[in-house]
Amino acid sequence: MSDIKSKFIREYQRKSKSPWNDHSTILLLADYHIEDDSELELIFTRYIYQHRDSAGRILGISISKSILEEHTELESQYLTGTDMYIVLLLLKEDIATFCELFKEEFESVFGLPPELYLEAAEQLWAEKILVGDDTLVKGY
Repeated sequence: MSDIKSKFIREYQRKSKSPWNDHSTILLLADYHIEDDSELELIFTRYIYQHRDSAGRILGISISKSILEEHTELESQYLTGTDMYIVLLLLKEDIATFCELFKEEFESVFGLPPELYLEAAEQLWAEKILVGDDTLVKGY
């Protein structure tokens, strides 16, 4: 990757508003518009951020108020464990489509292209939901 500012990964310059001691986020979903000159404009009315600590470990996700309103069973915009996995599974296709816009960056971070990564992740997330795995972020 170059020193060009990424729209996909954001390293914090100041303290995050999240409940975690996070260092960076990865944008998994946002509305967008592609201008006539092929410039990508992100629109943050509907989004998902994955929050990570300074070692790159996933701490949880934050979702937009619009996604929270779509899923009234959720209590917060900041999700971990089962709630996080459910939202990721429900929006997997939207996430995959969005992440294709950042395919090279995605692959450099996750080691696989978005489609392959999300296919594998879908199985793991479903298993974690079935066993009620809320172990993510415990102890952080």
